[in-house]
Amino acid sequence: MRRPGTGRDVTRLLADFGHDLPAAPRVAPSVREPRLFRNASRRGPCRRGSGWAASTRAPVSVWRMTSDQAPVLWPFIAAPGLPPTGAQMGIDVLSGGSFYLDPFGWVLRDDVPVTNPNVICFGKPGRGKSATTKAFILRMMDFGYRTLILGDPKDEYEPLCSVLGVEPFRIGPGLPARINPLAFGPLAQGWEHLDAGEAQARAAIVFGRWLTLLRGLVGSQRVGDTAVPFGPVEENVVKAGLRLLTGYTHGNTHLVETTIPALWHLLNTPTPELVEQCRYASTRHFLDETRLLRDALGQLTSGALAGLFDDHTSITVDWSAPIQSLSLSRLEPLGDEAVGIALTCLSSWGRGMRELADPGDLRIMVRDEVWKQMRLGVEAVKSFDGDLRLSRSHGDLQWANAHKPSDLLSVGDAGSQAVAIAKDLLHLADIKILHGQDLGVARDLEQLMGLGPIARDVVTTWAMHGKGRALWCVGEAQYKVQTVLHPTEARLAFTNDAIAGAA
Repeated sequence: MRRPGTGRDVTRLLADFGHDLPAAPRVAPSVREPRLFRNASRRGPCRRGSGWAASTRAPVSVWRMTSDQAPVLWPFIAAPGLPPTGAQMGIDVLSGGSFYLDPFGWVLRDDVPVTNPNVICFGKPGRGKSATTKAFILRMMDFGYRTLILGDPKDEYEPLCSVLGVEPFRIGPGLPARINPLAFGPLAQGWEHLDAGEAQARAAIVFGRWLTLLRGLVGSQRVGDTAVPFGPVEENVVKAGLRLLTGYTHGNTHLVETTIPALWHLLNTPTPELVEQCRYASTRHFLDETRLLRDALGQLTSGALAGLFDDHTSITVDWSAPIQSLSLSRLEPLGDEAVGIALTCLSSWGRGMRELADPGDLRIMVRDEVWKQMRLGVEAVKSFDGDLRLSRSHGDLQWANAHKPSDLLSVGDAGSQAVAIAKDLLHLADIKILHGQDLGVARDLEQLMGLGPIARDVVTTWAMHGKGRALWCVGEAQYKVQTVLHPTEARLAFTNDAIAGAA
């Protein structure tokens, strides 16, 4: 019996007859890759410094807490978001949720640290400042808000107006549009039916607004490096002149609207009644003491802005329209001072038009290039300060755009009254939007607003690496927000048409 495994196999048998079978290929032995991770027991690796536990059955206490309490144990947790009301602006990057902006709604809530609805938006050109403004305007229209652009120096809002079916009013040399900053506004309606107390109260509001305007316009004129004074004497003269021109001095039931040229003409050729009311000994005495005042008013009527604000208003504003804009692009060649004076006049006129606004008539007042107005002097700064302070009571949301904080601090010398008021303006806006800035500007913001190094780095790094990125300061809270635009909004917000062909 043959044992298994002995004898000739098929390969050898065929080889005897000259047939060789092909040899089977040899496979190289596989090399196993080293493992990067090894399974560990539930107790952990049993070696020093590896987190080994003697037991896995130790009892663990479970505690539940809110996101407001959690930062005590884990300080890197995102702050709680704002209520989802108002315009949905974009994404809260830290929490991943949507970010909403509702200034008036926040004022009415106790859980949001906002006491006034004003917004100041800073940003380097091209970082999304205009886009954020326009997106907010459009989205708040769904909530009944209307917008008034009180001076558009660069016609940035013209495409937005066109889409909404509104033609902007263009103000400039040779154009027919006129704005009378001394217009009565709605307060003159039904004057003959008012009792003495109500008529006196309205008159105080109107004359107060006019004095604020004229104080700013006269103060913008200079004799060398010194601003033309507008003290109690000048105020008394101007007030007496305005009361005579309107008929208020004589108790007329129908007041006559006046203009700046009419006031200048009255002061230049004063009546005996005016001289007596101002307590001057003679007409010559009156003319000698009011020379600077009269020259300043005359410069406003015959200077670069002649024919713009020296006659009765020639435009009819449809206050029911979703937006109205006053274009000032024709004034840019005349210089920053001319634009600043125009912005001051429009600000006073707009305030007058809103003095008897109906309850619930909420309006967004956009103030572009506001630094040009504030550089006119301390009185112009006071005028803007008054607008911010009265916004809550008038139902107006003041939205001011500026490039950097030095725009506000350049209104006067260091330590001056104008600079002190300009610094306080930041406290009159509880909502501040800080788009991308250079490091030097961010340091100014840090000192001016007390941001801290982390917030400063957000403004100089993250916000600079994308359009629409900004640090939002809502009261004491801070949020990293990416504004998100619809393609239509992006087209309306595009402000680089002049250089678009260079790409």
